[in-house]
Amino acid sequence: MDFPITDRGTAQAVISHLQQRASAAAAELREPPPEPVGCCERGCQGCVWEGYFDAVAYWRDEALLVLED
Repeated sequence: MDFPITDRGTAQAVISHLQQRASAAAAELREPPPEPVGCCERGCQGCVWEGYFDAVAYWRDEALLVLED
């Protein structure tokens, strides 16, 4: 599941999938990063969504480590 997260739908799907896996395995994951609220929707370089997608990828990687145990 090591692929770039580049849109909101993918981020939500990754979070949902891993939370379901954790629930089924009785594993505890930390809270996923919150979605940004301060986007101006002008496609800025360094948009808050880019940071969010990076944070979700990091969260995903941590969650997968927890689920491997």
